[in-house]
Amino acid sequence: MGEHIIKLPDVGEGVAEAELVEWHVKVGDLVREDTVLAAVMTDKATVEIPSPVDGEILWLGAEIGDTVAIGSPIVRLKVAGEGNVKGAAGEPEPKAEAAPKPTEVKSEPAPSAPKAASKPVEPAVKASPPVATPKGTRPASITGAPRAEGDKPLASPAVRLRAKEAGIDLRQVAGSGPAGRISHEDIEAFLARGPQLARATGLAPKDGVEDIKVVGLRRKIAEKMSLAKSRIPHITYVEEIDVTALEELRATLNKDKRGDRAKLTLLPFLMRAMVKAIADQPNLNALFDDDAGIIHQHEGIHIGIAAQTPTGLVVPVVKHAEARDLWDCAAEVNRLADAAKSGTATRDELSGSTITITSLGAMGGVATTPVINYPEVAIVGVNKMMVRPVWDGTQFVPRKMMNLSSSFDHRVIDGWDAAVFVQRIKALLETPALIFVD
Repeated sequence: MGEHIIKLPDVGEGVAEAELVEWHVKVGDLVREDTVLAAVMTDKATVEIPSPVDGEILWLGAEIGDTVAIGSPIVRLKVAGEGNVKGAAGEPEPKAEAAPKPTEVKSEPAPSAPKAASKPVEPAVKASPPVATPKGTRPASITGAPRAEGDKPLASPAVRLRAKEAGIDLRQVAGSGPAGRISHEDIEAFLARGPQLARATGLAPKDGVEDIKVVGLRRKIAEKMSLAKSRIPHITYVEEIDVTALEELRATLNKDKRGDRAKLTLLPFLMRAMVKAIADQPNLNALFDDDAGIIHQHEGIHIGIAAQTPTGLVVPVVKHAEARDLWDCAAEVNRLADAAKSGTATRDELSGSTITITSLGAMGGVATTPVINYPEVAIVGVNKMMVRPVWDGTQFVPRKMMNLSSSFDHRVIDGWDAAVFVQRIKALLETPALIFVD
């Protein structure tokens, strides 16, 4: 028998380290060749690490959330044959310190847990000394154990009222009176034992705390949002838009569309409106390198679409929206959304945006304050569409209204420019025929 060391392989060009986000095995497991051992993440791309050999897991070299350098040992296995560790020949075996925070998963209790030979732990509640009770009575139980199902507690109306006011379930109270009758003293003793008792209303205080380690995509999102808010002074501009005509046009186009075309949502119209607005204000389609003091203004319009997935928020990118028509935009949005939700989106599909759209759909709220996708300088937020009464000059009429909440990097985008950009989009969406006019 021998030992085989598995090192973290190269998971991408130019990648020097990766974050361990999941273990699929534990110490003692028997694995076969190609069994997935772990998953690592780098720049929102998750990569599974398979085993190249059959064997038994002897050691795991990192904890979930650790950042591991490429080439660091992460798993040691016992294998048939010589393996790739030749300690007997004088070659040093890799140490646990080779990977950040190495750990060996064990099933035995932590060092701080009391051992069998240690002094027994005293019970939290000490038994009270025996109390003499009158004949025919039952001593009160200190545990307050609930009665059996259907066993009705005995108590006077006054005691029942006292229990109701205190939110106490009398089935949890042991009575000290004849036949287990509950007295006022029993209620007081029950209350004195603390808040752990069940309440008649079903409402009871809870003191548990669950510690959840922020790892993987959640950590990437947290880091990027913190960077955006700490470095970008945001200005948010909210505008109300009448989308009644747009919705009528969208319904007509969907009704008459070819079978091979994707269904149109609001997003393709908004994307085409943004393309037209950016043609007048190219400074909105830019990335700001604030370290170098350079604004990279792009000709190609690459629109990121913030999408919620089971693992967190990702931003697939519709590349070259300026070269796509309405139907092409719709098809690409659908394709990228499916890839993002299934976890199959590539790194190229999740990077390279120059401006972003964020939308919560029907849950979009009345107004939001979107966080800019750093290092971009603008983000357009779509809020919930609602039918509202709108004054047309003579009367109130029902119209489909929606707010756009858009944020801008105030270091490079003035408030006037932000307002002009949003007003241009508003004009195009309220008169959707203009979207098709070159």
